Amino acid sequence: MEIEKRFCQSCAQVLQGRIDKKFCDDGCRNNFNNHQNSVVNREVRSVNRVLKRNRTILIALLLEGKKQVKVRKESLLLEGFNFSYSTHQGVVPGGNSYQICYDVGLILQENSEYLILRT
Repeated sequence: MEIEKRFCQSCAQVLQGRIDKKFCDDGCRNNFNNHQNSVVNREVRSVNRVLKRNRTILIALLLEGKKQVKVRKESLLLEGFNFSYSTHQGVVPGGNSYQICYDVGLILQENSEYLILRT
């Protein structure tokens, strides 16, 4: 009876050892799984990059020591803020809409002004 040869799913080397072994070592297993997950996680990394940039912009606009500050929408747009991305959205009891980017909030005020505050 001849034993069927098995090959590493990452580098295609002949496997020796356990019959259910799929990879020749941890490096090959990691390479295989990283390659499999890279396509799936590409979109998530892209969205997180935009969210982090939005948060950085909001924190930079908050003056040192201040808990809140008003800014115009044009200022946010000039800095590169993307209003399409936030971690939370809703409406405050007064009827104004708000966006939260991780731990920094943005509340729409009158005349295209926004109130930036740390949550």
